[in-house]
Amino acid sequence: MPELPEVETVRRGLSPVMEGARIVRADIRREGLRWPFPDRMADRLTGARVLRLGRRSKYLLADLDTGETLITHLGMSGRMLISGHALGKFHHDHPAPEKHDHVVLDMDNGARVTFNDPRRFGAMDLCDTVGLDAHKLIRVLGPEPLGNAFDEPYLVGALKRRNSPIKSALLDQGIIAGLGNIYVCEVLFRAGVHPTRKAARLSSTRAAGLVPIIRDVLGEAIESGGSSLNDYRQADGELGYFQHNFRVYGREGQPCVTQGCTGKIRRITQSGRSTFYCAQCQR
Repeated sequence: MPELPEVETVRRGLSPVMEGARIVRADIRREGLRWPFPDRMADRLTGARVLRLGRRSKYLLADLDTGETLITHLGMSGRMLISGHALGKFHHDHPAPEKHDHVVLDMDNGARVTFNDPRRFGAMDLCDTVGLDAHKLIRVLGPEPLGNAFDEPYLVGALKRRNSPIKSALLDQGIIAGLGNIYVCEVLFRAGVHPTRKAARLSSTRAAGLVPIIRDVLGEAIESGGSSLNDYRQADGELGYFQHNFRVYGREGQPCVTQGCTGKIRRITQSGRSTFYCAQCQR
């Protein structure tokens, strides 16, 4: 499932196409995905101008001049694809909608934005912009790991109250918004922290040290266009390439990349998810 870097990469790709543009036609091609689409979704989107395209955790947020915000979650296989955009100029030639093109937005600049989702685990909703923070999908989220509210004192305090494994704590969206399985594995490796260590037993110094590492890993992944595993693509259809920089994720049985370490990467299952780590480097 796309994590924060992948969603942020998609947001950056869509921003030049959508921000400031008006939706002249919204083609809603099914009743819903993971959940039903909101009532009169096509009517509420048609004619609306996108004022700002943002992100909260793994959700894309399009603030509209109608006073509503379009919330989009890509799910496991969702893609937001752009057509009609070539060499910096827009044209009106678009491919015919395909079977899994569920929402098609034609913009007044000639671009088309298509939400394609073969597995249909994605979601879209509309809510009043002023009430966005109270929306059921948003209100449960913790601070953004790249934002000012996420700092060393916050994380130290949050982890001290958790008796779960550190990996599970970092995956808790109520503690940190947007951090997923891939990047938690990479963060814990760089920090030298064993994924099964209890969060509350991590020293304040080691817990505080996770903050810059989390920011570094996410920042590097965003600059690399995210990690392309299975279905993920950027908004222009290109692959991300941070997966080529994985130090542990997906490398079971391979030698540890740490200079002087003779260990190999191991895989265990935690809460139904694969965890990759080096038993010699991570304690």
